Formats: sequence, C-alpha cells, structure tokens
Amino acid sequence: MDSHSPVIPSTTSLSMAAKRPCPSQNPRAENNLGEVERRLEAFLSLSHVASLSLDLSFERLLQSLPSDSDSDLIDRALKMASLLLDAAKHSSRKRASNHNSLSWPLPPDLTIKVFSMLDTQSLCYASATCLLFSKCAKDPMCYANLDLTTLVPKVNNAVVATMIQRAGKGLRSLKLGVVPSAATSLGSCPPFVCTIRNAIVEVPNFSWNDKRSRQGRESSILTRCCLSPLSGDGGAPGALLRKLHLYNIERMDNASLGAALSACPSLLDLEIVGLHVELRQTLMSVSANCHLIERLFFESSKTGRDDSLKAQTCFELVNNCPHLTSLSLRGFKLHDCKVRVLVKGFRKLKYVDFSTSYSITGNFLRNLGSCNGGNLLEVLILRDCMHLKEMEVARLLTAILAGDFKLLVHLDISNREGLASEADWYHRCYNSSIMPTKQVLEARPDMCLVAEYPSAEGRLDSLQLEYFWILVH
Repeated sequence: MDSHSPVIPSTTSLSMAAKRPCPSQNPRAENNLGEVERRLEAFLSLSHVASLSLDLSFERLLQSLPSDSDSDLIDRALKMASLLLDAAKHSSRKRASNHNSLSWPLPPDLTIKVFSMLDTQSLCYASATCLLFSKCAKDPMCYANLDLTTLVPKVNNAVVATMIQRAGKGLRSLKLGVVPSAATSLGSCPPFVCTIRNAIVEVPNFSWNDKRSRQGRESSILTRCCLSPLSGDGGAPGALLRKLHLYNIERMDNASLGAALSACPSLLDLEIVGLHVELRQTLMSVSANCHLIERLFFESSKTGRDDSLKAQTCFELVNNCPHLTSLSLRGFKLHDCKVRVLVKGFRKLKYVDFSTSYSITGNFLRNLGSCNGGNLLEVLILRDCMHLKEMEVARLLTAILAGDFKLLVHLDISNREGLASEADWYHRCYNSSIMPTKQVLEARPDMCLVAEYPSAEGRLDSLQLEYFWILVH
C-alpha cells in the first residue's frame, strides 16, 4: 500500500476502537487523527487546481506503479472519493439544520402544532426538508388525522402501519383507499352541501356506482389486513379513533372490517364506499362495537343485489347505537318495513339518504312525520329509488302541507327513470298531477325540494325499462 495513502479502518477495528478511551485520553490516537486532518486539508487545498492537471497527475502516478497495482489504486481512489462525498453531504445537512434551528422563528412545540394542521402528504414533504422539520414531524400529534386516500392505488399496508404506529394512541381520524377523480357522470346523484342550523351536512363528491366505469376494476395494493394496526399495541391506536373513512379497498372482507371496527369503540363517523362487504355483517359489527356512532354512510359496490339486511339487525342497531343522527344506505335492496324500523327507531335522526335503493316504495313514510323518530328529519334523500311510487310521494307532500316534518329543509325525490305507478312499477310517471309540489314550495319557502325527472326525449317505455334492468342486474 502507498505510504501516503490514509488507512481506512475495518469494521473489526472500529468496534475495538469503540471500547478504547476517547482521543483526549489517548495521545497516540489524537496524533493519528490530527495527521489525517492535516493530510485532508492539504488534499482539499488542491481544489483550485484544474481538472486536467489532476487527471494528468493521477495518470502519471498510475504509470509509476507496477501494472498489477494500478487497479488497486483506482479502487482506493474511488472509495476515498465516495467517503469524502458522503462526509461533505452529511456536514452540509448538519450545518443547514443548525442554520434552520437558529433562523426558524417558532419553538418546537409551536412547530409541531403547525405541522399537526397539515394534511398527511404535506406533512411528509415538510419532514423531508431538513433535520429540524423531520424531528418535529415525528411527533404523534402530527398524525392524529391521517388522510391516506389517493387517486390511484399507491399506498400499501406498510405505509398504513407506519403512519398508524407514529400516531399511536393519539389517532383520531383515518381516511384510506382510492378516491376517484372529479367529475360526476351523467344522471348520477350529484353532491351537495346543505346548511342546517349553522351546521354543514356534506355528501361525498364521489360514488362507487357513478365512478366505476371511469375507474375500472384495478385492484388496490391494500389488502384485507390493512386495518390490523388499529388493533396493535393492545388496541391503543383504535381506542380513541373518531372518524374512519374507507374507499374502494376491493380486497377488504367482512371479517377484516369487523375486526377493525371491534378495535374502535369510540367511533363517531363511519364512511364506507365501494367495499365488497355485506350490509348485514357491517351493521352487526357497528351495533356490537360502535355504540357512540353519530354518522353512518355506506354505499354498496353492487347496486340492488345486497339483500342481506334482516329486521333483527335493524332492531339491534337502533337499540345499541342511540346517538345516530345521520344515516346513509345507498344502493342496497332495502324494504320499507326494515327502513321504517331504522328511521322511526333512531330518536335523534336528522339526515337520511337511501339513494338508488332498489326495493323502497315510500310506504315507510306514512305517518312518520308526526311521531318520534321521524319528526326531527331535516334532510331526506330518495333519489333514483327504482320502486318509489308516485302515490307515496304524493302522500308525503300532503303530510308536509298538513304540518308534518316541520324541521325538513331538504327533500330530494328525483328519479332518472320516473316514479312508479301505484299498480305497476313498470309504468312510470314523469309529470305527476297528484303531487302538490307547487303548493309545498309556496307553503314551505324555507325548504329545498328537488324533483327532477327525465324529459320526453329521455323517457323509456315499460318494455325498454324492463329489458334495461335485466341487463344491468
């Protein structure tokens, strides 16, 4: 080895050196370190030399050595250059971090407070900025509200586990899955924001049914185990979780979702869109574990085919979840008798959305607005319910004129296929003469009444409608 080349210690010698006294207690080690520093300083003083001169000098050095030694010298030069580059980068980051620490105007506690207000993606960007921000961004407070939704599948189980582990028992909100992009397809249920007594009631601006044709059937890289970290560490991460929103996680099943809900006894807000889980099993899990829940939004991934709901499940949900104020069950095969148990049973219910429910006729609305459980309704959405009858809607509007549903401020009875007639649902009604729509609008100017039906050009006769329904289902 060249006598002027610095000696690079091996892993063994480094471990042995760790047991030796520090340089201040070992004069020989201190002298060696000083010699390395002097040589390094002398080497760096050559930085002003032109690159061509260095090339020529290195080439002459290689030519002066035996032919079997030149490759060894080249390897050592490359290794030394790599070590020097790493050391320079480390020192640069360290000085930049020290500079940020001195120039950043906020103390760590306020920095953490600011970071806790960022969305999850912005927090990750901030943590990669410098060591100061990275340290602050690791505080559990910053991960209380996790939003890991994406437009395309790119978040895996490991990412979810890491984020939940960072949040620990401070986790309060978790949004996860694939959220389709912007525009709503033609004829779908549009989103809206309705102000009710200074409170904002929001319907998600996407739908599995509306977006399925655009999104395709690609599988998310999230698996059925993606929510298992909620049960980790003795159940600490899920214990105080208040909000859980899950979107289009195709591999999720009933057992996995049920296990996740069992770890979330403090859940107040549950939103499920596009998961292949049964309505009955999901409501049973909510009833058994989430007794404090206030909002439940559940949209089926297979419109009109989930007929799993039982009356007993409805009774158990009503008895075990008395605080529910908002209920949305969209795209399920619901029957009036079961829906009535739910709407009448929940004494605090203000918001109801049964859009695209297949079997609802509207019979459950009879005498509902004058009794406990229905008279507190502020929003009622029955959009695109295939079996919703013209006569039942007329009875509802007449009841409103008579003074029932006094708190109702938003009613949606629109249907892109028209309303069903009393005797035969294949016969559709597009311009009813028995529904007192105009009178309701005059008597209740405070209420938003949405009643949109297809124009004459867009109507389907009964045979076309029957054939269309068979094709779809």
